Amino acid sequence: MPHSFGYRARTRYMFARKFRQHGALHLSTYLKTYKVGDIVDVIGNGAVQKGLPHKFYHGKTGVVYNVTKAAVGVIVHKRVGNRYLEKRINVRIEHVHHSKCRDDFLRRVKENAAKAKAARENGERVLLKRQPAQPREARFVSTKNNEPTTIAAIPYDTLI
Repeated sequence: MPHSFGYRARTRYMFARKFRQHGALHLSTYLKTYKVGDIVDVIGNGAVQKGLPHKFYHGKTGVVYNVTKAAVGVIVHKRVGNRYLEKRINVRIEHVHHSKCRDDFLRRVKENAAKAKAARENGERVLLKRQPAQPREARFVSTKNNEPTTIAAIPYDTLI
């Protein structure tokens, strides 16, 4: 049973640096540009204690609503009981990354725009919606020079 209830209680592995990832942070961490409306992932970095988010927000995705010199304000939705509360947290930029959750969507938007433009030029209709995986087509297996083999279970035998 835990006896300490501090701000970083039970975060031994959560905020620990990964294997061979200790030491100073890369400068690219500080050179990334964050704008209001960007979708970011909140990932606490144990190497920087300042501006570290509470353990609840570790791994959560939110939207940037404020940008300052060394930090960003992020709106994260927190489930409390049967509802979601909008929480606004201020986190240093060492603890946020641009989220990749919209990359696939934006790629599909560009592909669909190109397909629609090509279809418009050719005067044809094209289906742009994603389709679920369809059943495989039927096959015919010939038994010529391919005798079927009967498979039976090996009878149980003790190895003593």
